[in-house]
Amino acid sequence: MILVTGGTGLVGAHLLLQLTGNGMQVRALYRSTASVTKTKNLFTHYGKQEQFEAIEWVTGDVLDIPSLEDAFPGIDYVYHCAAYISFDPRDEEQIRKTNIEGTTNMVNLSLAYGVKKFCHVSSIAALGDTKEDGDTITEETEWNPEVRHGDYALAKYGAEMEVWRAWQEGLKVVIVNPGLIFGYGFWEQGSGAIFRAVARGQYFYTHGTCGMIAVEDVVTIMVGLMASDISGERYTLVGENLSYRQLLNAIADGMHKKRPSIEATKLMASIGWRMDWLLSRLLMRKRMLTRGMVRSSYATDKYSNEKIVAQTGYAFTPLLPYVAELSRNYPKL
Repeated sequence: MILVTGGTGLVGAHLLLQLTGNGMQVRALYRSTASVTKTKNLFTHYGKQEQFEAIEWVTGDVLDIPSLEDAFPGIDYVYHCAAYISFDPRDEEQIRKTNIEGTTNMVNLSLAYGVKKFCHVSSIAALGDTKEDGDTITEETEWNPEVRHGDYALAKYGAEMEVWRAWQEGLKVVIVNPGLIFGYGFWEQGSGAIFRAVARGQYFYTHGTCGMIAVEDVVTIMVGLMASDISGERYTLVGENLSYRQLLNAIADGMHKKRPSIEATKLMASIGWRMDWLLSRLLMRKRMLTRGMVRSSYATDKYSNEKIVAQTGYAFTPLLPYVAELSRNYPKL
């Protein structure tokens, strides 16, 4: 039996789709009926309603140990996809609590219940720091504690430390560090925000770059790693390093929208995140643009997928045509 956390998010839902398609017995945590509906809609989109019905849904929360104890009996393999993603500094406590404490609970119970193997979904945000912008980041790039990191990056790094601690205590583990993930559905969260921005009319772009990947590639690699004898390894999962301008153009073309045509200078962005801070205070709303988001939008670091390719021979999905196709399927929300 397989336990999946985060099954109501982009990665977890697509993972459930693949696992049930492979005929695997799956148990998935959920916190609300509304969140499960999103996953059900994904299965319906692909005509896999029968697979959805095969999932054993259990009410639970990675921060609620008693609920987890109800979910763990009979579990052999765990995919920990659940995470709290936010770049709003006001969410710092929740980000760290969910991502670090939640992972601690998951690995501790995996050890207690004799789980055979544990797959942790981390992020490229938890990888190391380059000395100069534009350098290549690998799994071996060292984390520099003196570099300014956002709350999300710190939390994902802290979560990995808990996984490595459990590995030292005898739990077989693999960690994947995906880049910016794209996939069908879940348009209201994660990379869906980029599609929404273009749909509403995105005029600005930057020359920054980011490692990106299709969600199908993420879950296929995860399943393959869990079926292998590999343990105690982490893998950077990036299909391509693309500029944000390339990405925005592909989405705009897929939606038949006008491509962004105004370069956002660093001065403009600097003013922008400060104005957003002020408006968030005045209007009591979440931040839409932060200093960290601005900094990352101009970064040009590259992420290497050489390790996973060398060990598995995996061929990644070309991102630009993939994203353009997603754009053509973007619903009018």
